[in-house]
Amino acid sequence: MLDALTALTRGTRLVYSRGLRRYVFLPILVNLLVYGAMLGYVLGNFGGWLDGWMAMVPEWLSWLSWLIWPLFVVSLTLIVFFTFTLVTHLIAAPFYGFLAARVEVEVTGRPPLDDRGLAKTAVDAMARELVKLAYILPRMALLFVLSWIPVLNLIAPLLWAAFTAWIMAITYLDYPMDNNKVSFRDMRARLAARRWPTLTYGGWVTLITWLPLANLFLLPGAVAAGVLMWDRHYRGLATVTPPQAR
Repeated sequence: MLDALTALTRGTRLVYSRGLRRYVFLPILVNLLVYGAMLGYVLGNFGGWLDGWMAMVPEWLSWLSWLIWPLFVVSLTLIVFFTFTLVTHLIAAPFYGFLAARVEVEVTGRPPLDDRGLAKTAVDAMARELVKLAYILPRMALLFVLSWIPVLNLIAPLLWAAFTAWIMAITYLDYPMDNNKVSFRDMRARLAARRWPTLTYGGWVTLITWLPLANLFLLPGAVAAGVLMWDRHYRGLATVTPPQAR
């Protein structure tokens, strides 16, 4: 049985093999430019954000500052990470869609169901990213508000971690599903039906994204791994997806 870690290992080897590596370099360049710009911005403002957050801790909780401070750091770091991830994927989505299509041909011997032209595929990929944003941002905002509420914010890092794994799975497994004409709603239903593979895959991808600079070269492997996971765990679920989820 294909598990998430095996898929990521195999996918990373696959995208740097002859015939596929040419589809990797443009996404890496895009991510590198965004990474540099956002890193400079975060380093210049992180201290001020943290000081402002700590100033909101009520006096009666000051004795818990030794615990609240690291929790705030983790929550703020996760928020920054989410912002970076959303921006990079919005820009790199067309490249990742093309990469996923080529990997599917390499792995299965047949092209995805997508019959759109190159230009339409790129435009639709951007539109699909906006659909993802419409799903992610309200939930992200709710967690952000929770992170500022005393006492409740103690569980915020755990909620952010679970949410991050789910969103990473949605982000990378959506590329092969979009290529195979699976709607965003149907895609979420399939991921929920295979919750354990979904969350373990999303969790491993999250860990990869936390590797500075190395993540730029490993994330294309996550795209290929998403194709492998799609073919093994989700492709055959089309006949069991609830009608209301289509």
